[in-house]
Amino acid sequence: MAKTPVSHQRLFDLSHQLGREERKLAILGEGNTSTRLSDGSFLVKASGSNLATLSPAGVTECRFDALLPLLKKKSMSDAAIDEALFASRVSDKAKKPSVEAIFHAYLLTLPGVNFVGHTHPITVNQLLCSKHAKTFAARRLFPDEIVCCGVESVFVPYADPGLKLSQAIKSAVEAYIQRLSRAPRVILLENHGLIALGATPEAVLAATLMAAKAAEIFAGAAAISGAPKFLTAAQVARIAGRPDEHYRQKALGL
Repeated sequence: MAKTPVSHQRLFDLSHQLGREERKLAILGEGNTSTRLSDGSFLVKASGSNLATLSPAGVTECRFDALLPLLKKKSMSDAAIDEALFASRVSDKAKKPSVEAIFHAYLLTLPGVNFVGHTHPITVNQLLCSKHAKTFAARRLFPDEIVCCGVESVFVPYADPGLKLSQAIKSAVEAYIQRLSRAPRVILLENHGLIALGATPEAVLAATLMAAKAAEIFAGAAAISGAPKFLTAAQVARIAGRPDEHYRQKALGL
């Protein structure tokens, strides 16, 4: 029996962690994960596969150059998008990649990003399906949220899953990078879910779990007092710039 490549196994391990039932991040076929294999291709969860049980049969290797040009299209029919997804496969025996493979392709081209995890955490979606969504993305509540999730998250207003969502993500991420001169750790999709990205599987898992914790604290604080007490911009900048926190990020694989 052929040994599973390390890059593939790391993706499977991350997927299994994100798919754990008790974490309530994704159920059934929800969510997807990916990893960059080379400058030319990446591995992404196939459509309909389950994160908790993801195996070699449930992933597809896709070519960047077959998907990235789609982001410049003004419009495409669902049938044309499906055709493009099938055509992006390195092997025609592989399953159809998730329609969200388009935004995975883009995010994996960002500097330092080797893994991407997209989930639908219950705690996070409670806020993303409410009037608090933008505030949750922009503000921070406690130091470890900054360490794992960054100084703020990218917020993407609701867009139709697939090409339109991928284009909206690209636009929002580019604006974030232009403003803050760094790639985001977390992207929040209104009425949809969360995307975490990082150099390692550990970074993706940490950002996802910490965002879920922050959402639970946000909702609890709002229920108690009507509005959470956020850290100030100066306090956020202080935590983000502390050498000891940078050391902790490296020690945690973030």
